Amino acid sequence: MKPNFTQKVTNWGNFPVVEKEMKSEDSIRKIKEFVQNHNEIIARGNGRCYGDASLSEHIFSTKRLNKFISFDRLNGVIECESGVLLSEVLEVCVPQGYFLYVTPGTKFISVGGAIASDVHGKNHHLEGCFSKYVLEFSLLNEKNEVMTCSRTQNSEKFWATIGGMGLTGIILSAKFKLKNIETAYIRQESIKANNLDEIFQLFDESESWTYNVAWIDCQQKGKNLGKSILMRGEHAFRHELPKKLQQNPLRLKKKINPSVPFYFPGFVLNKWSVKLFNWLYFNKKRKKEVKDYVDYESFFYPLDVVNDWNKIYGKEGFIQYQMVIPKENGKEGMRKILETIAKSGNGSFLAVLKLFGKNNPEAYNSFPMEGYTLALDFKVNKNLKNLVEKLDAIVEEFGGRIYLTKDSMSKSSLTNYLQNVQNSKFVSLQHKRIINNN
Repeated sequence: MKPNFTQKVTNWGNFPVVEKEMKSEDSIRKIKEFVQNHNEIIARGNGRCYGDASLSEHIFSTKRLNKFISFDRLNGVIECESGVLLSEVLEVCVPQGYFLYVTPGTKFISVGGAIASDVHGKNHHLEGCFSKYVLEFSLLNEKNEVMTCSRTQNSEKFWATIGGMGLTGIILSAKFKLKNIETAYIRQESIKANNLDEIFQLFDESESWTYNVAWIDCQQKGKNLGKSILMRGEHAFRHELPKKLQQNPLRLKKKINPSVPFYFPGFVLNKWSVKLFNWLYFNKKRKKEVKDYVDYESFFYPLDVVNDWNKIYGKEGFIQYQMVIPKENGKEGMRKILETIAKSGNGSFLAVLKLFGKNNPEAYNSFPMEGYTLALDFKVNKNLKNLVEKLDAIVEEFGGRIYLTKDSMSKSSLTNYLQNVQNSKFVSLQHKRIINNN
């Protein structure tokens, strides 16, 4: 009979589902007790990573570490506990004329998770990863000691923790910089591309834009391979906005967000429904190029408007597969990946292409490298593992890498992480899985 303190735990992809111990505390003394009395621990924020990166035999949830510590409005520096969500940071800072320098595609991740994954956004080619703007953080390490880490204080542990996927300890709090904005709106341009050559040309032409991202129809083949829509944007100045938006430019109207009430039956998402969605999405606007102003939530977090959207993939769940291919091999590598996906019949309901700039060599655990990254959602089925193995082989062939924050099935190398695993009690199921395969 299993101990009664275990519970079923899964992350956003609903795959895998495990039964493990999960504890949440807001007292440093009690957190230390938990760490002292357990091995194989991993910290978990809001559970919005897709794979098994925050699953372990013993899980520490940071949800109760949810308090703000300070906000320097003059210099745009905020300090908060690690369980604070980016959505909560935005609620505080946007009305004051500040925004996150770097944000991923959901605002419902924790600050600690943003550091542990060293998240990137639509602006990596110009503004880098989240870690670039982190000034310091407080870490409970494998010796059960609380230490302050920055570029000048405990710098070795600082850089090992950045993108380190929780292997160095539990992040307790963090201090980071924000960027100035005049409005809560984005000046956006959407441009259609009929194939891979066109979308790569558009990325080349758009490198001076702060934000670039493309949606791709993964089911297209032949001359239409890479059919997509590029969306590029800049933070809008007040004088640019339509007059009706200039009155309260830093405040958005509250929205009613619908919810997916139940897990969809397995047959709902198939190649035909994905094909229909892709057709509707590409043709929802007839013009090749559309210019408009959208609020930051619509631009950065389009999926967040629907609560529990992960249930669309059914009870079996889904994976998100994200890789990066070096820039010199970008088009050739992406062509081969898209051809492999189209041939497999495992159409990705959501496929997002972005451009990465040069990586920060100090942040040696970070995922990005200069090149193109593609994120793909696949419903879990019996053929998926075979497809993932084929994609892994292509990524390796072109000198790319896999994003561990999304991974739940790959056999990727953990070269940069192995030294952190040794002599540490912080380890996830993901790391054990990958190590056992290498």
